[in-house]
Amino acid sequence: MRISGYASRFGERDAGGDIVRPGAFAASLLSRKGELPMLSDHQRPIGRWLRAREDATGLFVEGEVSDPAVARLIRARKISGLSIGYRTRRSRGGTGRRELLDLDLREVSVVAFPMLGTARIETFDDTHTQPKGALA
Repeated sequence: MRISGYASRFGERDAGGDIVRPGAFAASLLSRKGELPMLSDHQRPIGRWLRAREDATGLFVEGEVSDPAVARLIRARKISGLSIGYRTRRSRGGTGRRELLDLDLREVSVVAFPMLGTARIETFDDTHTQPKGALA
């Protein structure tokens, strides 16, 4: 199953109080050369991200889910969240009100409850079982 969506959106405060600023992923994406793990809940590999890029909105990702159980949950709209795993290289402000300026992106996970409520799988394509779908 192929999925895509925003794993992070610029200028939006997450549940922990952090706001990611434009350019925060740029250096990390260059150093990774396109290789970025796709995990379930920041723990178990479930596929691979084919593309990850910054645009004016945030960090957009496209990938393939190879785990059949996770694909079923996405198809049934039981899970639709995306979450970033990272280390902070540079930030401004204190705990609960940080602006994240430079992040070492480690992975992007499929999750039920993302820290940033708008970080969601937006489309999926499972050509073997159903036509292209969109998640709200």
